[in-house]
Amino acid sequence: MVNKSLGQHWLKNRAILDEIADLTGSGALCIEIGPGLGTLTSSLLKRFEKVLAIEFDAKLAANLPKSFPGKNLEVKNEDILKFDFSTVPTPYFVAGNIPYYITSPIVEKLLLAPNLPERIVLLMQKEVAERICDDKESMLSLFVKNRAVPSLGPVVLRSEFEPAPKVDSQVLILEPLEAPKYPDEIFKIIKMAFRNPRKKLKHSIPNIPEKYANLRPENLHLDDYYAIMSLC
Repeated sequence: MVNKSLGQHWLKNRAILDEIADLTGSGALCIEIGPGLGTLTSSLLKRFEKVLAIEFDAKLAANLPKSFPGKNLEVKNEDILKFDFSTVPTPYFVAGNIPYYITSPIVEKLLLAPNLPERIVLLMQKEVAERICDDKESMLSLFVKNRAVPSLGPVVLRSEFEPAPKVDSQVLILEPLEAPKYPDEIFKIIKMAFRNPRKKLKHSIPNIPEKYANLRPENLHLDDYYAIMSLC
């Protein structure tokens, strides 16, 4: 049974699931976000000594262990946005097919964890994954690039899911940095800029240096915003 309110769409193509697991890596522990029916869980259990699956749907969480008797699988019926990552021993990896409507909060939660994962591999809406890696910046892409190195994995067509969503998906790979490139104060300037994303920066940031004045927020990268913060 699919709970449409939770954005549940099941990927069943074993080759794609194995590719996602391969991109995640191998080791002692993998946290899986939203395991659902356990299709990706199966591939992860072959590569990690233990999988800790965080499932919001109570029925799915209760049924999942029954599919993997004797396997080192721990399932927690919990909201990933409320999960306490400080309880997780390092090193660990993260994988998951995440709901489109909470993509940004999940990414932010993972990159702000007190004990950062070694790698994060998420299947998400293709447009969002592309936007994070795009040369045209957004609030989310700047946040991600300040704390991780993002790259794109394979595209997964909507026809590979059941039920089929309205859009295609893509794998996003994040390699968290040990420390942010720039202090969080930089986002005071970035938020100021993106308050009017279609307007030139001279209309949003007081006393902005002339070289940036006629550009729009999406045209500037982290280094540019740091330069503006230092000069304003």
